[in-house]
Amino acid sequence: MIKLIVGLGNPGRQYEKTRHNAGFLFLDVLGRKFDGQWRLNPTGNAAISEIFVGADKVYLLKPQTYMNKSGDALVKMAHYYKIMAEEILVIHDELDFDFAVVRLKKGGGHAGHNGLRDIIQKLGSRDFYRLRVGIGRPPAGWKVADYVLSVLSPDEQAEMERLAEGFAAELPDLVSGDMGRVMTKINQNKKQ
Repeated sequence: MIKLIVGLGNPGRQYEKTRHNAGFLFLDVLGRKFDGQWRLNPTGNAAISEIFVGADKVYLLKPQTYMNKSGDALVKMAHYYKIMAEEILVIHDELDFDFAVVRLKKGGGHAGHNGLRDIIQKLGSRDFYRLRVGIGRPPAGWKVADYVLSVLSPDEQAEMERLAEGFAAELPDLVSGDMGRVMTKINQNKKQ
């Protein structure tokens, strides 16, 4: 059962529509679909929304620290609400997948992703779920940092929103704990 969904990204208008902010984009769509209202929690360095999926309350969290400090807000929230690692889903960009390929998994390493690295270290566990959102590899001659911070084209932005809408449709099963069914459905598709 998922109780906390964390989207990874960087705060600030200059990062809003960048590839690295795929997690924030997904949470914005979930918030709209489930009538969530965002509020800033200054002590937790996070934007938080509470949504109801059926009768179940789910917290949405966008850390307002930079990516490499994502674990701070997540750990504060998890400890405050007594949420275990296996009840957490982290949504993040994935360089190793083609653009718009989405995969759901539990556990694993950080694969060089600074947000995941910080979460694993501060949470003291790898046993959380991850929704990995493909952003593709940088074109020849691009530095990775420049690529992940590049702005999505209007077509790419629309595709990301479509993916997030598709994921939102799976949220009832995800929240109820039918992880196997959701994983199979998401992971069998080349593009969701």
